Amino acid sequence: MSLLRRLTAGAIVARSNTHLFERPDRLPRALLAMAPWGASPAGALAAAAARYPSRVAVYDDDGSVTYRDLWRRATAVAGGLAAHGVGPGVRVGLLCRNHRGFVEWLLAIAATGADTVLLNTGFAGPQLADVVASERIDHVIHDDEFASVAEHVGVRLFDEAAMQEMVGSGRSVHPPPSQGSLIILTSGTTGRPKGAVRRSDPAAIEGVAAILERVPFRLGDTQVIAAPLFHAWGLTNLLLGISRCTTNVLSRRFDPAATLSATALHRAEVLVVVPVMLTRMLALPPDVAEQAAMPKLRVIASSGSSLGPVLAAAVLQRFGPVLYNLYGSTEVAVATIATPSDLLIAPGTAGRVAFGVRVEILDQRGAPLPDGSTGRVFVGGAMRFDGYTSGGGKEQLRGLLCSGDMGHFHDGLLFVEGREDDMIVSGGENVFPGEVEDLLANLRGVAEVAVVGVADDEFGQVLAAFVVKRRGARLDSADVRAHVRSRLAKYKVPRQVTFVEELPRNASGKVLRRTLADTVNDQRR
Repeated sequence: MSLLRRLTAGAIVARSNTHLFERPDRLPRALLAMAPWGASPAGALAAAAARYPSRVAVYDDDGSVTYRDLWRRATAVAGGLAAHGVGPGVRVGLLCRNHRGFVEWLLAIAATGADTVLLNTGFAGPQLADVVASERIDHVIHDDEFASVAEHVGVRLFDEAAMQEMVGSGRSVHPPPSQGSLIILTSGTTGRPKGAVRRSDPAAIEGVAAILERVPFRLGDTQVIAAPLFHAWGLTNLLLGISRCTTNVLSRRFDPAATLSATALHRAEVLVVVPVMLTRMLALPPDVAEQAAMPKLRVIASSGSSLGPVLAAAVLQRFGPVLYNLYGSTEVAVATIATPSDLLIAPGTAGRVAFGVRVEILDQRGAPLPDGSTGRVFVGGAMRFDGYTSGGGKEQLRGLLCSGDMGHFHDGLLFVEGREDDMIVSGGENVFPGEVEDLLANLRGVAEVAVVGVADDEFGQVLAAFVVKRRGARLDSADVRAHVRSRLAKYKVPRQVTFVEELPRNASGKVLRRTLADTVNDQRR
């Protein structure tokens, strides 16, 4: 990273982390407290606790905890973990929902210098055991509700009672000789989740600046984090929030009405979601939604899966110009950001290239494609991952990582057309299911829709649509097919339409497309 770009990144980060009327001793005190711990999650907490000790760090279903108490509890838990041999070179799995316990465990592990593996709360017992073995996890920390899921993983377990015992022990911990890694599992929608190691070198400031340059996060915000914390998107906002001394509002389970109520009750400036959560909020009865007045809401930050144009337009209409759509992945981090003004112009866009990031559209030979041409999306930035824990990494070309998506640029805006492996060839024609999904999402009576490719004896592959109807809607398969036939080419019309009560999704809200495709293929056998 060039000196000029690093200075620019520093200025961007400082803008979001300082206030003109802040007491002059607060920031120096924070930097002094952070110094022994470095630029780690533990260091960020040490700084926040020194800077604003009495500020509420977390509100959850059990009440609130200040930054002073969060630091005290996290370091006591770290001392307890260290007494059990947790430290540099040890790998700890964290299986917790969104609540203060997740935050305390996460920061305690960081304070010992051990590696943290964030585990999906949707895992069944056998899948959890498989991931624990493949990721070489030494200990698993879990919420009490996951006791039966975790009991057969074959490693030492720590539950909520263990945390309370460690907090009461009064132990402490010294700064570790080296920082541990944060390992985030890929979504695993097409196979076993893989551990992606998060970068932690000095260039990471540029990755933080990539978000803060475009999204107006501020020092001391109150933010409701509805996105799961074990997911890269929820985790990123928690850590960015601690560094900005935010108050973080959490709940173990997502409920659309409760999330809106919490945003209103806490007068939150920021709401962090994945797109399906927005869909659920917009589906609430008008009288429920109208009770949640949110005059201070400045940012709805959405990421983690595709934000369709119909949904984006509806959110802007309901909440005003506060929606920010961030496109990226666990591996490439943030690639592009769509601001409210971008989304008002083009609701289907993934936005403009973020600060310090390169995004190129390449053909199958790796050559750059011109504006308007569809190709493979490749991304390069400071926050890209260090590789998979199992070895290897993503495909690289021209110094950029493959995102796995197909897309094109138009007037500086990126449009993602779908996953490379979602594209089908039907009768010799390339078809992206996402185009049909976006069209059907605008059909009256459709609440949610997913379109996937399935095998076909005549055409090789065809499209199958899975539709969730709105309550009371009168809609049949002929209506769905006719809507597509009147607007798109014949080979893009779904050959099969199935109405379902809900779409299968993983814990981070992504549609399990393989599950849907397997359903159709099994029916054909």
